Amino acid sequence: MTKVLFVISAADRWTLDDGTVHPSGYWAEEVAVPHRIFSEAGWEITVATPGGEAPTLDRLSLGVAGGMPGKRREVKAYLDGIESALAHPVALDTVDANEFDLVFYPGGHGPMEDLAYDATSGALLAERLASGKPLALLCHAPAAILAATGTDGASPFAGYRMTGLSNREELLNRFAKKAPWLLEDRLKDAGVDYSKGLVPLRPHVVVDRNLYTGQNPQSSKELATRLLADVG
Repeated sequence: MTKVLFVISAADRWTLDDGTVHPSGYWAEEVAVPHRIFSEAGWEITVATPGGEAPTLDRLSLGVAGGMPGKRREVKAYLDGIESALAHPVALDTVDANEFDLVFYPGGHGPMEDLAYDATSGALLAERLASGKPLALLCHAPAAILAATGTDGASPFAGYRMTGLSNREELLNRFAKKAPWLLEDRLKDAGVDYSKGLVPLRPHVVVDRNLYTGQNPQSSKELATRLLADVG
């Protein structure tokens, strides 16, 4: 059976540049859609977070920003169905990523608060990338690579082609004008060969060797489907 490690942010906020707090967490679609696709394929999914803390749903992701009403209802219903798994994650520092066929990081603004600075996650990402085994990050989740360093002190992701939420997409959120940093900028600073779709908020998936990335929530299905084809 194919085994998947879902690494989800445990943050419930994004601290902005002026010190104000924007309530946040994980983005509903980015957990629900891939989880459903993998689960329906018969894959075994383990949810892990920093410290084993239950992740927080970003309520905005079930509002207008989460898409059409029918889609939001489907996403909420699915999350309700896996509530127990989300409420009782394993602690990330107890996980051996080598036991999993796929490591998958969904996004939301949460990773900008915790995973971008989490040494345990950073070490896991560096090791996973070097292993050649599939690694996937979606939307804001590529922020987690900022905590990964190689033996030379540089990012092990430097030179890899990847995507993540673009500056243009981020700045559609009014509160993002107070962001301490933007993901696209930091990925480029890390030496990543950053790619984005021509049209904002449309699916865009990038694959470079064993690294799979999706640009935005709208890429959730396309990214998961590609992983299903390649890993399954």
